[in-house]
This record gives sequence, structure tokens and C-alpha cells, in this order.
Amino acid sequence: MIEGMARKQTGKEELLVPTVYDWRTTDEEEIERRRLRAQTETFRILNRDPHHPIFSNFEVLSGSGLTYSVEIRRLRERQVACTCVDFRINGLGTCKHVEAVFLLLEGRFRKAFQLALEVGSDRLDLFPDPATGRWRMEGDRRRLPKVLRQRIDPDGWLLGEPSEDEIKAWRKLSQNGCPSLRVSQEADSWLERRCREEERHRLRREYEAKVHSGEWPSHETTVPLYPYQREGMLHLAFTERAMLADEMGLGKTIQAIAACALLHRLGKAERVLVVTPASLKTEWEEQVQRFTNLSLQLVFGPQKQRLKAYRNAPFFTVVNYEQMLADALEVNEHLHPDVVVLDEAQRIKNWNTKTARAIKRLRSRYAFVLTGTPIENRIDELHSLIDFLDPAVLGPLFRFNREYYVLDDRGRPDGYRNLQQLHDRIRPLMVRRRKADVETELPDRTDKHLFVPLSPSQAVNYEEHIVIIGRLLQAARRRALTQGEQEKLFKHLAMARMTCDTNYILDRTDRTCPKLGELEKLLEAARDNGAKVIVFSEWEGMLELVRDLCKRMNLGYAWHTGSVPQRRRRAEINAFKGDANCRVFLSTDSGSTGLNLQNASVVINCDLPWNPARLEQRIARAWRKHQTQPVTVYHLIAEKTIEQQMLETLAGKQALADGVLDLRGDLAELKPRGGRQAFLARLRQLFTQRQDGETTPPPPRGPSLPADRSLGFAETVHQRINGALVQCEERFPKEGAHSVLYVVVERDAGVHRERLASLHQEYFGEGRADPLAPVRLEVVDRATHDALERLAAAGLICATTRGARPLFPGGDPAAKALTDEERRRLAEQAGWAQRQARLARVLGAAGFVAEARDKALEALVAGARAVAVAGRLPEPGSPEEALQAPVATAWGAGLEPLRAFQQTAAGPWEPAVAEIERVAKELTAQAGVKA
Repeated sequence: MIEGMARKQTGKEELLVPTVYDWRTTDEEEIERRRLRAQTETFRILNRDPHHPIFSNFEVLSGSGLTYSVEIRRLRERQVACTCVDFRINGLGTCKHVEAVFLLLEGRFRKAFQLALEVGSDRLDLFPDPATGRWRMEGDRRRLPKVLRQRIDPDGWLLGEPSEDEIKAWRKLSQNGCPSLRVSQEADSWLERRCREEERHRLRREYEAKVHSGEWPSHETTVPLYPYQREGMLHLAFTERAMLADEMGLGKTIQAIAACALLHRLGKAERVLVVTPASLKTEWEEQVQRFTNLSLQLVFGPQKQRLKAYRNAPFFTVVNYEQMLADALEVNEHLHPDVVVLDEAQRIKNWNTKTARAIKRLRSRYAFVLTGTPIENRIDELHSLIDFLDPAVLGPLFRFNREYYVLDDRGRPDGYRNLQQLHDRIRPLMVRRRKADVETELPDRTDKHLFVPLSPSQAVNYEEHIVIIGRLLQAARRRALTQGEQEKLFKHLAMARMTCDTNYILDRTDRTCPKLGELEKLLEAARDNGAKVIVFSEWEGMLELVRDLCKRMNLGYAWHTGSVPQRRRRAEINAFKGDANCRVFLSTDSGSTGLNLQNASVVINCDLPWNPARLEQRIARAWRKHQTQPVTVYHLIAEKTIEQQMLETLAGKQALADGVLDLRGDLAELKPRGGRQAFLARLRQLFTQRQDGETTPPPPRGPSLPADRSLGFAETVHQRINGALVQCEERFPKEGAHSVLYVVVERDAGVHRERLASLHQEYFGEGRADPLAPVRLEVVDRATHDALERLAAAGLICATTRGARPLFPGGDPAAKALTDEERRRLAEQAGWAQRQARLARVLGAAGFVAEARDKALEALVAGARAVAVAGRLPEPGSPEEALQAPVATAWGAGLEPLRAFQQTAAGPWEPAVAEIERVAKELTAQAGVKA
């Protein structure tokens, strides 16, 4: 027997394949990708018929641990077959396993391979043609008995479809009397598909006849199903591999349970595997026990304990997605499920995740996909779900992208096409009903948006993140962001969204949260009305503040977050359902799917998720079947922030799902909103709007501008950009009558220059300044300013000014004492330094070393500005001198660890942060603020 290893061939010409970021691939490029994988991956290959070294069937053990069979029929025409899914659906006539066999044969049997390529095969091959579905014979048919030759027309096509008995007869002939005859390995799968289809139709006719005669009940559950639910049960059971995409709240779980019970009655199911989010395992337990008498187990514990459960399984085995990452192949080997049910199946919407790949290794005849949100962001999420059911329906992803996306000149999605065709192709597998279509008695639902302004401290922190986001978006206009820059962008985007709720999520010393005030009013109104409330937030830190509010209001609450153990979650849910004093259900998105909480009639979203599907999942916990009260939904939105802009994004994504799944709206008008590039474009639009003033409050304007316009400008700049201002002077050139406002900022001079241009126009624009002595504006960053100072000190450049007037630090020399307002600013600056130091510690502990360093630097810089607040040197013996001296000492004490910190950004940073925090505390203490 021939056994060998196919691995990367050295000395061969490097294969050129397109980048993974370019979706515009040709068939030739896709073939090259598979050839490259055949060269770079390792395969164990065994020839199962050594009498035929080339034209044979080969067993290929892939690196995934799975074994496939490759059939080589003709070389020149590349007539081959493989049992892998990719070969079956890609339409390329090859796959990596086929190419690996070719590599092995060409390398080990070079002469025989070349001869076979020139002469061809001496075998007779009978196989189904994938293009026509008909059967074909290749080879010299004169060697066949006359009675069999009559079954083949002159062009080599088999007359009519072969029966199972006929195929058996052909195979018997190949073993006795005609050894050159080979019936293709594809015959088995062809026969199986045909037999299953015939069996499904037969079983449905028999089932309906027995129900009609009264021999079998019309419902497979202890509680009668609604008509649309019975329709869903029949669709799942008799489609075999199907999707149930009803809107949330219509009872997808009970329909799947009923379908499994029906298959059990038909003798087609003895073991069912239910894969569900961990938070819903006990929900499945409750539903199965309520609606059937079938046995059930929930799987918990280490893998050894789980394997034991698979070997001794009852009818229903309920697991969570995370367990399948390690157990998928073990489930196939030990459990042998007849049915696999994926609950909340959008968990596998991203085809390239470990979870999706593991789930798609599960093997069963029947498969049910349950999801109310088949499309959350992009249509290729739908492809991943259908791929689990039947990969042949939508084909490989590269063909799907060609058919349904319009691609730009970079090969990225720019539009949709053929969406009606997409809907038609998935329709045989999918049943989808909307609440409005099947539930006329569902009570009313009212949605209300409550816009809440940020607190001053929130605005400062939010501004920080937006500036960084803006800088990265500007860079993204010029070039592709690096992986590190992309991660930084999304991290600061998340932190900006957290800040829209409260600073407390990132800084546990700052409990400021304006949304709590609105929440308190809503909870008080709900208590007065006797209503129960569900409160959702993406972040547990926000829920902690709501929990404290409930305690202050003496409201009982249930706590359902990812940190609650799985077995404990059911107790929290039951407390909310059964205890009249438990009025509030506090949940992260771990509780946004699958839970039945119809006893609540108010839903409060402290923040908005990125996609409308998740938002609807939250709301559907209360607004669902068996709800008897009108449901009111409140969305708390931070005013003039990214949260407000997300409303448009949510509307666009909902339109996409409605269009593809329900054929609602104008399909031609739908545009892609998913994908990283589209996401960056939306962020750039948001940032541009913000710079234009749509989301930034206009600067305060008094009845008239100050008499000293330059000083007023500097003070307004200090207020506007807070800690970013380092220095501001009015400089007077030797030549000309104009002056220049010279502004030094910490960093991002370009960003601040654009922001300050409108302010400069307000103070010194047309009609507001002396046209004979105009005042111009120049903004540089600290690094540029320091470089200019060093060059001037070295004598390489010369100053061309006849004088300069300090505005910040500086101001009016006659005013030496700090005002109350300046003392307040000093306290704010010192407190801000302390928060930045603590944030550095949090980021560092999470592994974001570079970001922790940046925050630590900002903490020290803030300390320096606190020393120089308002730019005034105190008079000897004044209270201000006593205030500034220890602050300056503390600032100096922090310089040395700062230098060490800069030099070892990837090294031990904890001591430096500890020292910075100590310095910040000392600054705060000197400013008269409690630490």
C-alpha cells in the first residue's frame, strides 16, 4: 500500500494569492489558495487500492483530525472527487485534499504520474455529474457486458436514474468479472440524499394520516400549541435541517421541543443535543419538564465528567457553546446525537470564530437553528448560519460575496445586490413569523428616548477618548491602521461609551452618574404603579450603581450578570418572578436572550447596544407571548454624544434585516453598514459632525466680548480644551502691525488648530478687531515648541519678535493672588491627575501597558499644570506660595520614576504608577480636595 506525507514543497515557485482583505477573487485565485494550503499543511495519505497507484481512492487524514476520501478519475480533465464540504460546494473541481494527493503522487511516482497524464486512465468510472445531476460512464464501454452497455447512451450518459439495487449490481460486477469498473464513492451520498428526501415525504403523509384518524395526537406537548407553533414544529421535523427565525417572544423553544418529540414518536430521534448560551440552560430544563415527559440532563463540570454524561445520555442533553469548543468531536463519538438544536444561533454568525468552527464539526441527521436575529450587522452572518444546515444552499463564502455584495475598487463591500434571490434561496429552510403577523392580542409597546446631559467630569473624560478617536480616524484617512491602532481605536470607543453611562466603570472613585437621576424617577413611578422593571446595561459597573440606588429606595432586586454562577441564575430569575417585593431585574446582556419575564412591564436600557437585534432581544424578555400588560421601554441616552448618533446606525441595521428576511422596504436602497471599513466611515462622519458643532455645545457668549480680547481668548481656550493647554502668548513681530496668538498644546496640534479656528474668528473676525492691527493664530504642540526653544538656545535660529505678552501661564501682572475660580481650577486639575493615575493602574492591570503609560504621563503633566495654574508666581510670604511649594516638590519627586517608566514601557511599570498615584494624591491634598 502507498502511504505518505504531503507537506510543503521546497524549491517550487511561490504561489500568489490575493489578500484576505480583498473579496474580489477569481476561481483561479481560489484554486491557488487551496494549492498553497496543500503545500503548507501536513496530511497523512493512504492509497486504499494499491493495484492502481494513480487512478485510485485515497484516504486523507487532515490536520484537523478528520479523515476524507479523495477519488482520482482523470488527470488531464481533472475529474476528481472528495468527501469534504469545500469540494462539494465550491464548484472549483478541487480542494486542498485533492491538491495534497496530487503533490504526493507527482513527487513519489513522477514517471507514472506523467504517463497517466499523457495516456489517461484504463478504468471504467461510473459517477454522478455535479453539473447535470445525471449519471455518466467514462472509459472503454466495450469491456462491459452487452446488457449493461445498453444502459449507456452513445455520449456516455446512463439512461434514467439508477436504483439502489442497480448500483449494488454495478459494484458487484466491479468485484467479479470487470475489475477495471469503479462505481464512484459519491454514489453513497447521492443515494442517501435521495432516500432521505423520499422518506421525509412518506413520513409526513403517514403522520398526518394518523393524526387525522385519531391514532396519534395533534400535539406532541402536554400543552396545546398555537396554530403557528404547530406549523413551526412540522417545518423543523420534516425539513430535517431547518431554521426557525420567529421574532423574539413567539416560542421558538417550545416549537423545537415539540419537533424533537415528534421525531421521537416517528422513531427518528433517540438523543438530542441542545446547544444554548450558559444563561439559558436552566430555562431549557424548565421548558422541557413543563411541556414533555421526555428525559433530560444539563451538562456541567470538568471534561471528564462531561464525557461520562455524553456516554450515558437521556433524550435531551443540554450544553452551552463554550463546552463545545473542547467537546465537539467527543460528542460525535460518544453521544451520536440524532438532532442538534442551536438556540440563539447567532452565536455562530461569524464563520471564522473558534465557536463557529467547533459547532460545525457536530454531526447529526437533523439540525434546528433557532434565532430571532439571523442578521444583526451583515448578510454574511446569514451565510454562516445556513452553512451549518446545508453548505450547498448558499455555496462557499467567496461565491456568496460575488453574488450578493457590490465590491469597491479595494475589494470591500460597497452595496448589495440580488437580495430577492438571496431571500428565495433560503426560504425553503427558513420559517419566520413576526409578532404583528401571528399575535393580534399582544399588548401595546411604547418606546421613549430620554436624553441626559453629561456631568462636567464625564464631559472631560469623554473628550479625552474622542480626541484620541479623532486622531486615529484622521490617520485612517491617509493609510490603513495597524493592528495596534485598530485595537486602540475600538478600546477608546468602548471607553467613550462607558463614560456616557458613568465614570465609575473606569474610575471607582467617581460615582457621578446623571442617568441615575432619571432612573430614580422611573423606578419611583413604577413602584407607584405596581409595575416590575427590567434594567439592562452592557457594563456591570453601571448596574452596581443601579443596585445601590435600589437599596437606597428599599426596592428588592434580582442580579443576573456574567459573574453569577450558572446554577445561581435560576434562583435570581425565580425570585423576580415569584417574589412580589423583588421589583427590579438587573441584567447585563447575559440575560437579554431566552428568558421569559412577562411579569415585568417596564424595560430600561441604560445604554444602547450596537445592533438592533440585541436591543430587541432585551425588550422581548418582557414584550412577548403571554404578556398581559402594555410594555413601556425607556432608552437613557447621553445627550450630544456617540450614543445619540447610534440611533441612526440601529435604524439602518434594522432595515437590512427587514429587507432580506421579510422583503420589507426598498431592497435596492439598502447599503452595507457592517464591516470594519464601513464602521470607520461612520465614526469619521460622527467625528466630523462633532467638530462642526453638532454634538458640541456652542461656547458661552456674553452680551459683548471682553475689552482685552487676547486675554479673553486665552481664558476661553483654557476652559475649552481644559488640560491640553500648555502655554499661550501674544507675540509681536518686528515687521508689520499684526500680532500672533502663539498657542502651545500638549499634542494633536492639527486637531486643536481646527477647533480653535472658529473661536479665533469669534474674537478677531471681520468687524471684531482693528483691521489695521490684525491678530493671527498659530498652534503648535509641546514637542515642536521645545525643539524651537532648543534651536534658539543653540543659536541656530533667531527670534524675530519685538516683544511677547504671556496670557497663559501669565495673565495680568497686577493681579497676583489666585481668584476663587482659579483655586477651583487648581482643585479640578489635581483631582483629574489623580483619576488619570488610577486609570493607568486599571489599564495596566488589564494588560494595556502602553495605554497605562500614556495615562501616567498625563497624570504627571496635569500635576505640572496645577503648579502653574493661571500662570501666576506668588508673592513672597503669600498663601499661594505656601500652597505651590509642596506641589512643586511633589512634581519633582515624580520626575525620576517617570523617566524610568518611559524607558521601560513594556517592563515593570507598577512601581512607577504607584509613585505617580502618590504624587497625584499629594497634589490633591495641597489643592484642598479630599483624596
